[in-house]
Amino acid sequence: MRYRNVIRAAFIDRPNRFIARVDINGRRETVHVKNTGRCRELLLPGADVWLSGSDNPNRKTAWDLIAVRKSNGLLVNIDSQAPNAVAREWLETQHLDVIRPEYVYGQSRLDFMMERGNERFLMEVKGCTLERNGIGYFPDAPTERGAKHLRELANAAGYRPVLLFVIQMDGITEVRGNRETDPSFCEALDDAEKAGVKVIFLPCHVEPDSLSFAVKLPSMFTMINHEPCHSAVNADVLPGNESGFF
Repeated sequence: MRYRNVIRAAFIDRPNRFIARVDINGRRETVHVKNTGRCRELLLPGADVWLSGSDNPNRKTAWDLIAVRKSNGLLVNIDSQAPNAVAREWLETQHLDVIRPEYVYGQSRLDFMMERGNERFLMEVKGCTLERNGIGYFPDAPTERGAKHLRELANAAGYRPVLLFVIQMDGITEVRGNRETDPSFCEALDDAEKAGVKVIFLPCHVEPDSLSFAVKLPSMFTMINHEPCHSAVNADVLPGNESGFF
């Protein structure tokens, strides 16, 4: 996926989870943060951030904060809507007969239902923006909704259940449960895997104005049929190249 009208700014502070204050060429501006997670290790005073301009003239904020340069140099896309968009783009390359987003199952609205031949799949998508020592972790804030979706997947009948982690940074190929932050989610994740939910990873390449899935990935069907199920570990991720935005 690609953004339009992207500019660079410097992060100042975050009064609440919905907005941040940034410096745009010496001008202080309030912008919308497209991620309600904590992002504490990312949104630090002085950090380079990238903003996408809104097309809606009636909005209170003219810009969305979509990416940030972490202190270790890693460029991270923090747009919480991006994982589903990238997942959809990837699914469209997987020779599926049906891709249906926002599929109601049980008491939840899951991200995708797919069909291929006689097989049906339920997929929940989670975006990973938290990195520690080269490993991705999820979540970065407690998520009861996320645990609920895992329980729905674990109890799915007549479908092959899949949890897809879209990794919103380069060079990370594995995501683990963040037990320190949300032990309940991690317990639900453990239970889901024991119940047959396949957990797969979608490594991505990040530019200030785009998020795209990595090249040379195994097919979805190879991933979910592989044991262990985390089969995208050796995916070929494009090297970072943020030229033109500095």
